[in-house]
Amino acid sequence: MHVLLISANTEQFNMPAMPLGLACVAEATISAGHDVTMLDLMFAADVTTTLATVISETRPECIGISVRNIDDQDIEARTFLLAKVKEIVAVCRDLSSAPIVLGGAGYSIYPGSVLSYLDADFGIKGEGEIAFPALLAHLEDKTDPSGTPGLYSRNHDPHPPPELSSDLDRLHLPEPRILSSSASRSQDPWIPVQTRRGCPLRCSYCSTPSIEGTLLRKRSPEGVAAWLERWVSAGYENFFFVDNTFNLPPDYAKSICRNIIARKLAMRWRCIIYPRRVDKELAELMFAAGCRQISLGFESGSEKMLKHLNKQFTLADIRMSSTLFGDCGIERMGFLLLGGPGETKTSVEESLAFADSLNLEMLRITVGIRIYPGTQLAAIAKKHGIISSEDDLLQPQFYLSSDMAKWLPERLIQWRANRNNVIM
Repeated sequence: MHVLLISANTEQFNMPAMPLGLACVAEATISAGHDVTMLDLMFAADVTTTLATVISETRPECIGISVRNIDDQDIEARTFLLAKVKEIVAVCRDLSSAPIVLGGAGYSIYPGSVLSYLDADFGIKGEGEIAFPALLAHLEDKTDPSGTPGLYSRNHDPHPPPELSSDLDRLHLPEPRILSSSASRSQDPWIPVQTRRGCPLRCSYCSTPSIEGTLLRKRSPEGVAAWLERWVSAGYENFFFVDNTFNLPPDYAKSICRNIIARKLAMRWRCIIYPRRVDKELAELMFAAGCRQISLGFESGSEKMLKHLNKQFTLADIRMSSTLFGDCGIERMGFLLLGGPGETKTSVEESLAFADSLNLEMLRITVGIRIYPGTQLAAIAKKHGIISSEDDLLQPQFYLSSDMAKWLPERLIQWRANRNNVIM
């Protein structure tokens, strides 16, 4: 079949994000024998004109659209990003009779609601590398697709639950030919790398279990290093490990680093660190392998609030992790997530003082916590009357303690006035 895969994300936030998930699906779809065109709308000057041109040239028999973000997760702006995606779906409907299939991280959190809102034909919750080619086979043969894992459709109840592959090496990372078009249009491309999927930590607010499951699954370190080598050989040097917790498990993270070092790859990279189970050997190996920046997601500087957020680390763990990376010369960006259940003026002041004491190169502060379905935070928000049991949470809703709503933003404006390393 002629398949058009569209990355609908045009939001750049911290930096333009390349569509790694969609590229993985493209790689799997090509391997299944289909003719695939991948269109990244991130840098499209005119989305409608671009879509019209590509649809006219490719004449797709199926159109897949990746939904990355539902909103901007900003309590002040509350920008609902699906409105733009709805326009993309409408243009595709006008220009083609091909069935439209949704997927992506944002879709997987709200499969039924997003399918209905965007008025697509099908949606795939979870990993698409196996399910999407399976759906294409049914469409090509005109057979019933109802057994496809993770499939939603307008005409049926949800089909069997998603099947998460236990062997990620079967699901190939995309080769440079797939993503290089997106990379070439960025002034400073950072190639995304995912070595693991799933997270068992269950932070109170996190949507990862809805997207990737709670079982941690890993690629072979040798395979990851070989893939990185092909990108370095193609002329790229900046990489972003998008794993939720690069350092867990530590032995696996060290093996990734050792394989990069053994291949003598001229690359620099950044990653996300869970501030627990970090030791000097890991920090030194990461630096030797090219790591130059980490995102240290500690979220609070209050022991009480860490427990409320269901974090499995202490302030001592955070401080030790920060010191080890700082001593190695790795830049540290910290994160504070303020205003959740149990937050008080005292706990906020504890967090601000603690963050100051770490002497981080950069600190990002978020006020209020986006509420996602199926999370512990959603249950607490229902109990406190912030949301109702009928609310599907597709429209952005936030938890912000009532006594924090006015005081917290004003306090942060005052606090950051003489701190150039703070972003809000």
